[in-house]
Amino acid sequence: MKIRYEFVNGEVSEIEVDEGLGELLVDFDLQQYNNDHKETRRHVSLDGMDYEGELFTSAEDTERELLRREDTSRRMEAMEALSPSQRELLLKVYFEDQRIVDIARAEGVTKQSVHERLKRAIHKLKNFLR
Repeated sequence: MKIRYEFVNGEVSEIEVDEGLGELLVDFDLQQYNNDHKETRRHVSLDGMDYEGELFTSAEDTERELLRREDTSRRMEAMEALSPSQRELLLKVYFEDQRIVDIARAEGVTKQSVHERLKRAIHKLKNFLR
């Protein structure tokens, strides 16, 4: 069996080898070709990526993001511990910037009762977050 080699400079050489060795060399060449082209359309080389840019964050950014997510998760759990009316009151006062007087007028109760409900809700949140 003849094995043909083409060198980088364009030179071509043919070598006569026995059948078993020739089949083995052809099989190695096929395996190398398959390994070089194996699913390349689905993979991205990490060499071309910017490790400190958008695709990869530094360890500090990762730790800060993890802590932020944990804090957010704890706050959400704390809010779930409140009654629906307490959650609604906190949302109105702290997120919608409604005044206690306006909330009391809309609900038909005194300003002091809304203020006390707000204090109890905040106290409950603080106890949960300790």
